[in-house]
Amino acid sequence: MTDEEKLKLVPDIHEEGNALFKKGQVKDATEKYYNGIACLKNLQMKEHPGDEVWVKLDNMITPLLLNYCQCKLLQGQYYEVIEHCSSILFKYEDNVKAYYKRAKAHAAVWNEVEARADFEKVLDLDPSLSASIAKELRSMEDKIRSKEKEEKGRYKDLEPERTVSFHY
Repeated sequence: MTDEEKLKLVPDIHEEGNALFKKGQVKDATEKYYNGIACLKNLQMKEHPGDEVWVKLDNMITPLLLNYCQCKLLQGQYYEVIEHCSSILFKYEDNVKAYYKRAKAHAAVWNEVEARADFEKVLDLDPSLSASIAKELRSMEDKIRSKEKEEKGRYKDLEPERTVSFHY
């Protein structure tokens, strides 16, 4: 298969991934997105970074990678989401979707400071998402309170009873 033929297949792969995702077949969608990314990365390796073709390929990779990250979020692969979204933001610092997905991943692994910073950045870039961000922040705060309460109860059982005795 020629490079041109491979390039023409990617939009179909992307659409197949989207269709699978909409059906709830997240694992299969993940594989489709991965295959599309791999195909484009393979083509991109033949180009010089920053050249017009390289940038065009990179612009095709980004939405596939964001969809891949959405699948990984649903699969609980939070650190992978953080890594991929960070790589997108290194190149495209105003990518709202990358900040949003990374914020959700940070929140899921109890990185409260990082999650808040990313949610704030989402609001700066797209104020229309304020209701959604407020909901995410409330959810994160509720989970943190619940976790703290659970840990407090767990550690309470570990503390030995203290008795005071006086020896004269």
